[in-house]
Amino acid sequence: MAQELLVSSSEAAVQQINTGALMLGAGLVLTSMILVPALAMRLGLSASLTGALRIALMKASNRATAPRQG
Repeated sequence: MAQELLVSSSEAAVQQINTGALMLGAGLVLTSMILVPALAMRLGLSASLTGALRIALMKASNRATAPRQG
């Protein structure tokens, strides 16, 4: 019985971590798709710099949501 509770709480902790990573990844994607181009236009940044910022944020989003190895 105690072992079942331990496994159950462990699964809940993993689910909470995955949800946090998913929220972080979604926030980074939203930033790269909407906020970066809007701010770049407002500040007058070049298209290549805007694209580089978007790529960097998308890579960060991918790393945040990737399953952990361990």
